[in-house]
Amino acid sequence: MPLPQDIRPVNSELMDSLARSSQMEWIETDPGQAWMKVLWTGPETGRWAVLLKWKKGYVAPAHKHLSAAHAFILSGKLQVRDGTLETGDYTYEPNGMVHGATTALEDTIYLFICDGPVLYFNDDAFTGYLGWEQLQRLQLRSQKKAAAE
Repeated sequence: MPLPQDIRPVNSELMDSLARSSQMEWIETDPGQAWMKVLWTGPETGRWAVLLKWKKGYVAPAHKHLSAAHAFILSGKLQVRDGTLETGDYTYEPNGMVHGATTALEDTIYLFICDGPVLYFNDDAFTGYLGWEQLQRLQLRSQKKAAAE
């Protein structure tokens, strides 16, 4: 039976976004403590996906999610607010979620998918902002550095 409309893609290249994370180098974000692999950034939506690797004892600063976020713990343990996330755990954080520091209780690797930016702060001021543009710049600097070596 023929379909009532043409559903062929206008651009068959749109779906091709493969990140071979096993072949990517870790980008050091906090010397000796934290690294990331930028898997994908979506300029049209502001969404992004990264793998994060934190050494036991690493503490990520307090932050506010300016959009929803998803996390899946691949290995290790994180202390987030009053709870602990362990290997195999998934969490969803809605837009506007504010929380204090996040601590790696073990060496941890996790997938983090965010629908927009994250705003970091301390008691006195905003201390950082992370969105798709910053991630693209970080990835480009890392690639240029690797090419120069």
